[in-house]
Order: sequence, then C-alpha cells, then structure tokens
Amino acid sequence: MTKKERYEAVIAYFLENNPEAETELHYESPFELLVAVVLSAQCTDKRVNMVMPELMADFPMAERMMHSNFDELFPYIKSISYPNNKTKHLLGLSKMLVEDFNNKIPEDREELVKLPGVGRKTANVISSVLFNQPNMAVDTHVFRVSKRLGLVTQNSKTPLEVEKQLIKYIPEAHVHVAHHWLILHGRYTCMARKPKCADCEISHLCRWWEKNGNT
Repeated sequence: MTKKERYEAVIAYFLENNPEAETELHYESPFELLVAVVLSAQCTDKRVNMVMPELMADFPMAERMMHSNFDELFPYIKSISYPNNKTKHLLGLSKMLVEDFNNKIPEDREELVKLPGVGRKTANVISSVLFNQPNMAVDTHVFRVSKRLGLVTQNSKTPLEVEKQLIKYIPEAHVHVAHHWLILHGRYTCMARKPKCADCEISHLCRWWEKNGNT
C-alpha cells in the first residue's frame, strides 16, 4: 500500500464513521474556547471542562478577566496543570485581546501566537475550530497515531515535522476535522500503553499492527 492509498483509506473510513468530529472541550463563545485550549495544555479535556463553568460564570469576557488579578483568578484553575503559569497567561491574553485586537479572537495563526500562552499548537486548534482553517494541531495523540498508522515517517521527531507531512497529504477541506479524527482515535482506541487493536476498525491499514499486532 502506498502512502497516498493509506491516506485515502484512512480518510474514507473517518468520513463515513465520524464526519462531524469536533473538540471535546465545552465552549459557548470564541473567548471561552481560547481559554479552554490554553488550560488544556498538558491537561485532560475532562478536567478543563470541570473548571470552565465556574470560571466563565465569573469571567465571561476578556474585559472582565483583564481587570482581575492573580490572587482572584488562581483559585478557579488551581486543579489544572501548571496553574501558576496559566493564571498569568489568562491575565495577559485577555489584556492583549482587548487592547491590541479590539476584543476579537484573531483568525491569523501568526497573530494568535502573539497572545500569552498561545503556541503554534493552540493557534492551530483555534484557527481550525473557530475559522475552519486548514491548520493541523499536533498533540501527543496526533503524533502517536499518525506514526503508528504510517501516515508520517517513523523518524519524525517533532510535532512540526508531523504537521507538515499531514498537511501535505490530507486534502485541505478535511484538515480541520482530521485533527479531531486522530485525537479521538488516540484517546479512545489507539492509546499509548495499551492500544485496543482488536477493536480498531482500521488496524488493517496500520503499519504498527503489521509489525506488532500479529505476534
């Protein structure tokens, strides 16, 4: 099977079985999604979803959050990983949104990464989820699943390497949803320690299964 054929088969499967895949972070506004994605770095979506309702009830907009302070904001997210840094990020990004971006989430990735706490991965998530841009956020699930399936080279060492290869082969119209396909597959089927290969409906397309699954 050529790489092109593998991509076509994987995409066809997900288009049929999960065509409307989306983020598992709960949000009701662009600002809420931005906050949630920043908090989700090295933290589970489940944990983020637990703290977001109370946080957003008291800080629903950037204007309100920017006028807060560390001691007021920290208790809301103290159960999140790296709460000290993330509290500072939220204060900084809300201030920048209001003062530099007229209180609007920028669509451009290069503008998004100017916000405190927003790196390339977070910017890719925001631009793809909110604006359907063909940007591929590579987290630990995407990195693992794309290598196991054989969508990217096994010697890929960085998220950027994986991102560039995925973008090259996935049709532009599917990139924004393909991010979620790979994340969800990695979260519930192709787990890091004990992948559920027996339950996986695309194991026949998987390079890792070819080498390890039948032994």
